[in-house]
Amino acid sequence: MKRCLVIIAVFIFAQTLAAADGYAQMGFDRPGGDYASAPVRSGDPAVCAARCDRDKNCRAWSFSYPRTVSREAMCRLKNTVTAAKEDPCCVSGVRGAAALGPKTGSLEFGIDRFGGDYRSFELPSDPTGTACAKACEAEPRCRAFTYLRPGYGSASARCFLKDRVTRPRPKPCCISGVVR
Repeated sequence: MKRCLVIIAVFIFAQTLAAADGYAQMGFDRPGGDYASAPVRSGDPAVCAARCDRDKNCRAWSFSYPRTVSREAMCRLKNTVTAAKEDPCCVSGVRGAAALGPKTGSLEFGIDRFGGDYRSFELPSDPTGTACAKACEAEPRCRAFTYLRPGYGSASARCFLKDRVTRPRPKPCCISGVVR
């Protein structure tokens, strides 16, 4: 019995540390357990994570980008930690998880590279930004790109191709990258 209690205590401690040092899961939702929801005017998932951190009843949260689950960006606070389900609409996490984008290859999630545009065009919604990256790779003049998610500036997604590499700026609207 004593050994069982020790194992449970270690498990709870490990879960607490993982949440405190953890990161949000981009491309995942946590369906269920909602007790409050509100629009996020800035469209920034970090606002949702901060709301959860300030609310003593919150155990987990889910943020949905504009024009995915609803017209505007939404934050849903949860009183239970539900299982994460892969869904490109959303970013989710447990209380204490930072809302940082994944570090995958050359894609820069939550980064805008403002300026240097020589061409832009609408494209279908692509939560990975891959279509914009491929368009840049296909043009010898293109050095960098920024994919603007739908609902940030216009109803549709846009790809901005750049003839120079500009300074990265943190913005939840965008996925950027440097190609050459």
